[in-house]
Amino acid sequence: MAMSGGGSASVIDVYERHGAAWAAARSAGLVEAAWLARFCALMDRNGAVLDIGCGAGVPLARELLRRGFEVTGVDAAATMVALFSQNLPGTRVHLADMRALALGARFDGLLAWDSLFHLPGEAQRPMFARLAAHARPGAALMFSSGPAEGSAMGVLEGEPLYHGSLGAAEYRALLDRAGFDVVDHVVEDPACGGRTVWLARQRGG
Repeated sequence: MAMSGGGSASVIDVYERHGAAWAAARSAGLVEAAWLARFCALMDRNGAVLDIGCGAGVPLARELLRRGFEVTGVDAAATMVALFSQNLPGTRVHLADMRALALGARFDGLLAWDSLFHLPGEAQRPMFARLAAHARPGAALMFSSGPAEGSAMGVLEGEPLYHGSLGAAEYRALLDRAGFDVVDHVVEDPACGGRTVWLARQRGG
């Protein structure tokens, strides 16, 4: 899911060129189903969810809509925004880089699935204040990260695709500073395609 650039090639540009191929290869199955259920359980029914790095909207945004949530998508790649609108007509979506996210609205849930980790560490740190600025009291937050601090290059259609991560202790500190309590954190969850997952909740709800 496209958001930002890092390394030798811009992540946004890679998704602009190959977003359709990425969407076609992305499984429509919900390997994330158990985590998504826990995320949804932290919100009232019909709550508003901001999907940051929404990609083509399938399967996560589609499943949230099916469950009765109101979804707003955000992605930095126009290719992905167009696919999102095609897959989920009538669902609100913004073309925006998460690093400059300022929608002037607050949500019951914030999802940054396979997107935050496209930012280098120095760009991830200020993101938690931006997330807090879009969170209602008690809002759920779920995102995926790397298993440890560092960076790695993936590949999409033969082009390098940057991934970066902070360490677990720093994520915990950033979440706490932004007013989020960690609900759960699992490193390389085998039941979720090996993803490292964070589930948190904004205090005050």
